Amino acid sequence: MIDAENLAKLYRDNLLSDVIPFWQRNAVDWTNGGYFTCLDRKGRVYDTDKFVWLQARQIWMFSMLYNKLEKRQEWLDVALAGAKFLEKHGRDAEGNWYFALNREGKPLVQPYNIFSDCFAAMAFGQLFQATGLSNHGNLGRDTFNNILKRRQNPKGKYAKGVPGTRNLKDFALPMILCNLVLELEHLLDAPLVTDTIQYGINEVMTTFYRPDERVILEAVNLDGSFSDSFEGRLVNPGHGLEAMWFMMDLAERSGDNELMKKAADITLQLMEYGWDRTHGGIFYFLDVEQKPLQQLEWDQKLWWVHIEALISLAKGYLHTGDERFSQWFSKLHDYTWAHFPDMEFGEWYGYLNRHGEVLLPSKGGKWKGCFHIPRGLYQLWKTMEAIAEKQRQLIIQDK
Repeated sequence: MIDAENLAKLYRDNLLSDVIPFWQRNAVDWTNGGYFTCLDRKGRVYDTDKFVWLQARQIWMFSMLYNKLEKRQEWLDVALAGAKFLEKHGRDAEGNWYFALNREGKPLVQPYNIFSDCFAAMAFGQLFQATGLSNHGNLGRDTFNNILKRRQNPKGKYAKGVPGTRNLKDFALPMILCNLVLELEHLLDAPLVTDTIQYGINEVMTTFYRPDERVILEAVNLDGSFSDSFEGRLVNPGHGLEAMWFMMDLAERSGDNELMKKAADITLQLMEYGWDRTHGGIFYFLDVEQKPLQQLEWDQKLWWVHIEALISLAKGYLHTGDERFSQWFSKLHDYTWAHFPDMEFGEWYGYLNRHGEVLLPSKGGKWKGCFHIPRGLYQLWKTMEAIAEKQRQLIIQDK
């Protein structure tokens, strides 16, 4: 059985006394606006480039804390520091969000990556709930609508592939839309919300899920069929596990017991599939046919994979009571807390080798910022509180 009450305290304290203060203290560029994400182990800035999707994620994070935990002006001030910077510098003339800016806000990398747009929409949707300012709401809504327009060709003119030879669609966009549409529900028409949710569920749970292999693929042909290629054979267990807690949230929202059961089942399947039985932890990438991978980092253990998996296991236990979730959760929790948190200087390491040794001591960079760890700690804190309440109710019933 999960010791939910003590775990809730652990996750809450790590969030509010360690991780959030680390980013609040070290990341904000009060001179130019926006955030530094390239922070070394001690939180010192080692590069000043600003990556738009990480800027947006930090806006979302501090806005969410302000909205859901406490109306702390300091949290809102941090969110606004990023929002003003992105409003001024973040988009090209067509309204697409750049990938990277320099410290002052001049564009460095073109808007090739639609996930800059996804997290910008998420950021301004959450910030609007904090400020009530129409420009924040409009920016979130307009960006979301632009994402839907680009959905069939996300990279547009920046795509490297030759059209017509190997046309694939990726798992990441329909997956994120399942979560993003709920973030923007207060700004969107109800039919659009419903349609987007159904599209996302169908893509995640039917198109990309392969029941025979018990995995979720990262890419398939446009008609949903298997592509025998590096891209088509690729499995990212952490991606699938993250998607499953999105599915559980949608199932809880609609009372869809069938979806809940399927998401719970896939969570267990992906844990079995992705777990490194020799050294512990979850592999970053695997090939569904066990062929050699092109990703040299395939056997690394990453921060976001492990905390997203913990969320899905915790939610699976909350919604099903199945002890297999408790067993996997305890195993993964022990591994994660033994390897990722930096007890001396705060926050979490991002990259371990297969043996669990730290590869990079930095706390942030081009891909890691103020998002997966604090969001995960918040989700785990609240999920553990819900589990603890269920446990208390069961004790009362037994009496």
